[in-house]
Amino acid sequence: MTFDKSLLRTVLFSLGVVSFVIGVYQTVLFNDLAANYWIFMISMFCWLPLLYWRQQERLAEKVAEKVAEQQAKSAKQVRAKTPAKPPRKRR
Repeated sequence: MTFDKSLLRTVLFSLGVVSFVIGVYQTVLFNDLAANYWIFMISMFCWLPLLYWRQQERLAEKVAEKVAEQQAKSAKQVRAKTPAKPPRKRR
């Protein structure tokens, strides 16, 4: 059985949104943000890994783009260094 990272992301995002909505509702209902601070922290603890994973994916994409760019440059240089075949003379 393999671990599905997208399922974890969905659960964390859902839990973060639900806890944020509950925190806002409790804050408006009781007019006391300090008493509901822990609910907002649950929301943030759910969102932090998501933000970190997105940042890591963006960095990996940039690195992959740079590697592809370098490979294209080196391939272009190799093509430029190899001489083209001389045209055949017809008799």
